[in-house]
Amino acid sequence: MYNALGVGIQETVETATQFQPFFPGLIILLPLIGFLINGALALRHAQASASAVRLGGELDLGEADHLPATHTLPSYVAPGVMLVAFLIASVNFARMLSVELHDPHVIEYWTWIATGAFTVEAAIQLDQLSILMTMIVTGVGFLIHLFSVGYMRDDAGYPRYFSYLNLFIFFMLVLVMGASYPLMFVGWEGVGLCSYLLIGFWFSDREKSDAGKKAFIVNRIGDFGFLIAMFLLFGMFGTLDFVPLFSQAADLEYGNGLVTAVTLFLFLGAAGKSAQIPLYVWLPDAMAGPTPVSALIHAATMVTAGVYLVARSSVLYALSPIASATVAGVGVLTALFAATIALKQNDIKKVLAYSTVSQLGYMFVGVGVGAYAAGIFHLMTHAFFKALLFLGAGAVIHSMHHSLHRTNNHKDPQDMRNMGGLRAFMPITWGTMWVATFAISGIWPFAGFFSKDEIIWQTAAFGGAAKAPYPMLYQVYWVIALVAAILTAFYMTRMMVMTFHGASRTGVEEVKHLRESPPVMWIPLIALALFSVVAGWINVPEALRETFMGLGPLTGEWLHDWLEPITEQAHHIQELNLGEVAEQAPFGGGEVTWALVSTTLALVTVLASFQFLRRQNVKVPAEDTELSGLSKVLYNKWYVDEIYDRLIVQPLIKSSRFCWKVIDAKVIDGVVNGVGWVARALGFVVSMFQTGTVNMYAFVLTIGALIILGVSVF
Repeated sequence: MYNALGVGIQETVETATQFQPFFPGLIILLPLIGFLINGALALRHAQASASAVRLGGELDLGEADHLPATHTLPSYVAPGVMLVAFLIASVNFARMLSVELHDPHVIEYWTWIATGAFTVEAAIQLDQLSILMTMIVTGVGFLIHLFSVGYMRDDAGYPRYFSYLNLFIFFMLVLVMGASYPLMFVGWEGVGLCSYLLIGFWFSDREKSDAGKKAFIVNRIGDFGFLIAMFLLFGMFGTLDFVPLFSQAADLEYGNGLVTAVTLFLFLGAAGKSAQIPLYVWLPDAMAGPTPVSALIHAATMVTAGVYLVARSSVLYALSPIASATVAGVGVLTALFAATIALKQNDIKKVLAYSTVSQLGYMFVGVGVGAYAAGIFHLMTHAFFKALLFLGAGAVIHSMHHSLHRTNNHKDPQDMRNMGGLRAFMPITWGTMWVATFAISGIWPFAGFFSKDEIIWQTAAFGGAAKAPYPMLYQVYWVIALVAAILTAFYMTRMMVMTFHGASRTGVEEVKHLRESPPVMWIPLIALALFSVVAGWINVPEALRETFMGLGPLTGEWLHDWLEPITEQAHHIQELNLGEVAEQAPFGGGEVTWALVSTTLALVTVLASFQFLRRQNVKVPAEDTELSGLSKVLYNKWYVDEIYDRLIVQPLIKSSRFCWKVIDAKVIDGVVNGVGWVARALGFVVSMFQTGTVNMYAFVLTIGALIILGVSVF
């Protein structure tokens, strides 16, 4: 017997007796409450500012120690609701750990849409994947909110910033906790809206507002694919709820053409939200927003939504070898492509932006080769070390901006060529960012080593499966992934050396004002640094645990086992149709051998790059020589934006102007105006005979009678 969601009633009751959720709806509701409170404070501040402007002045917020309530309450409300949401999520996570929850726990609140055969319940789904994502979003989100208290303290739009930030988290939680594709799509569109608001937060700056619009428009392309996929899924299964849909999907034929179409359309949506080729161009421009926004969007929330979508739809992707190969191929090409661009960027946030694009590519490689747990594993570790890198960059920019402002210097506080030697002034930021650099470079025993290495290994193993589709293609993917990993170690070391090592290029007077961030900013850095070390220890393969690289009893394969109820159906389909994966890489050697090779290559690259780069004479922007050749191409991001502008934007603008000036102004307006002129002319002619004179009317009557008589005679 089944309820409206297709879940067996008996199974649901049994599960409920084992797992009792603890107010899970509050996890979503709390950030919404924070948005409403901070939004009201923002409106109050806006009204006060408008009143001051009407009186011919400007609103004075007063001293930092005596700010109005509009600029003090958000410091407690925004991080506070996030902390409580994280604690509630932790309670539910702990309760889920204490029971054996195999089936999802679905909680229905009300019927959202009911029309004919199409019904959507406002329901959340608690399972191993959704609770893990919820923990990441609320946990990392809380640390970013806390950091923002110090970073955005002096900004006039302080309450508006936190209202947007809370709203962003609300929609992200709807995305990961929703029990159906339509609810996921609500969160999907919501984070898109909030990204527009946050990236263009300083909207008075045209460049920043344009960046927000670019992110919004490019994501609409991917969202179109998501919508088409939902239409096809409803036509196939008659439902868009996860539980009944996936149970029916398991009975479909392997390689089904309609499933391939659905998964490719879903991946179009994922590529837009998670910034993969060719829709990655919005993410680097998103650096225009406040740096904590970059940390939130690019580490733990919006950009990981596409990876979550593919992992959630693992049953569908397991049925389509073409779609899976496409996902892995686009991912590995994006990883390499973005890594090459990061090699020559001088803006510290742009380096991290392209690093994010590259690391997202690795996640898609993982889910594309059927290693769904590995993809989510890298999503989790990446959330920690990338949030740390962005917040560390924010601390650097905050200190640079303060020192340059004190001396009225107009240098770019984000350009690494204006930095150097910051280790002496910001030791906590320096140390924690090196931890994140080791993690993202894949150096043992940091978190990134375990998650990234597993993806690279699983790519090789998948290509060696007994009946693997396109085995040579997956070997190419494996080699490209290794090359991209080496490039990652190089450009991250370059960023650290240019920022923290060597002689200071900030200025003699400016150096006097450089200082470490306040505790409200460096405490989140230390917390994230700790997780950047140990977060990878929860999913170490058995082969590694048997060696020194497994760190003995400190590590386990918990995450793989935890996600097994989510991925087992997809794995069963793969094993049934492809056979067992290989135990050796294409060029020989087992998992332990290549893990050792991988971390050795990363470590050697970091050490060699450090020795090479610290001897380089970095020049300030005014003295820097113009690049040429491949360096210029990489600095200009392979001219992809220019190509898009030439092939898409400009033709669209020209065709729009043609339609406006010719079709609209001349043809359509010409016809409309012509009809008006004809009516006006006829009216004028007729008005000549409306004189009010009896003789004229008699004359017209006579002429009319003669005309009628003449027609009747002839």
